[in-house]
Amino acid sequence: MISEAVGDFRLDDEAATSALGAALAGALRIGEAICLTGPLGAGKSTLARALIRSLTTPTEDVPSPTFTLVQFYEGAALSVAHFDLYRLTSADEAYEIGLDEALEDGAALIEWPERLEGRLPPDRLDIEITIEGDGRRARLTPSGAWEGRGFEFRS
Repeated sequence: MISEAVGDFRLDDEAATSALGAALAGALRIGEAICLTGPLGAGKSTLARALIRSLTTPTEDVPSPTFTLVQFYEGAALSVAHFDLYRLTSADEAYEIGLDEALEDGAALIEWPERLEGRLPPDRLDIEITIEGDGRRARLTPSGAWEGRGFEFRS
């Protein structure tokens, strides 16, 4: 089913979170970002890992970039940089480690985008993941080029 990239999506389990990440991989374009917010353990890295593996290979090693801050991946159609900004102390640091360059050459997944202090990429899909009982809820809010875009998602 084609869904517009806006609104709330119920994610009953880890497989549903992964399915959302894989679905969004097909809609992501050069110069765009997906910004993931939510508490620790909400599933941000699970979604990011599935998206990256959809763009690269199903067995791609996708560690959390918590300590390296950024990991770069080359996909067949699109390169993607996975940023974890949790440990940053200023928005400038994200740009010093290559956020602008990542968006020029491919796309970016950004965990903890609130660390950018309002300096978010204009063409982005904000995803807020909240824990609800045993599942999750993902609220998608498009900006710029993401507005009105659909994607194939079966929850």
